[in-house]
Amino acid sequence: MASTILLVDDHPVVREGYRRLLERQPGLVVIGEAASAAEAYRRYKALTPDLVILDLSLPGPSGIEAIRHIRQWDGAARILVFSMRTGSVVARQAFAAGACGYVSKASPPRELLAAVAAVLRGERAMSADIARAIAQDEVAGGRTALDDLSPRELEILNLTAAGTTAQAVAEALCLSLKTVHNNLSAIRAKLGARTDAHLVWIALGAGLVSPTERLPIKE
Repeated sequence: MASTILLVDDHPVVREGYRRLLERQPGLVVIGEAASAAEAYRRYKALTPDLVILDLSLPGPSGIEAIRHIRQWDGAARILVFSMRTGSVVARQAFAAGACGYVSKASPPRELLAAVAAVLRGERAMSADIARAIAQDEVAGGRTALDDLSPRELEILNLTAAGTTAQAVAEALCLSLKTVHNNLSAIRAKLGARTDAHLVWIALGAGLVSPTERLPIKE
């Protein structure tokens, strides 16, 4: 029996490329696609696939939120992150939210396919660059200032660093604007950042967002 897959990425052309790669492999079939965290949750509940392959960079709430919501509904869900983000902090956050694997989009196709097979077997999988980043952090002491952020603060930092306005962050996460500003103040204090622009540089340096995700941000 074929293993079923739900693809979650906000770029249709990218999803089509993944679909073709995956369906060339015996025993794999893509049964659904989604372009946002909310749609991923709805499609997962409707289709109950064997595996979700998910990007973290989605419009509105990120893939971390999608992972968390899917795992809350189905604690046995198998989710493989496939993302441009290569920082160890975001990889650890993804695993903490319930991901079973993490592969960077810079990896060759064989690493993605190997991770798919491993996660479907019930194993944890990482591409070589992600495993290297996590190992380097562990050798250096295992924690950074970003590890002190709560999941909600990290989500707000991710959106802010991608160029999302505070009002848009509030709408995406169903929060009040005041709550978002309060969280941003707490994030700046924890990270020693003076401005939102400084937060962007910290997030880029930690691999929370890739330079290609960035939008212009106003001071």
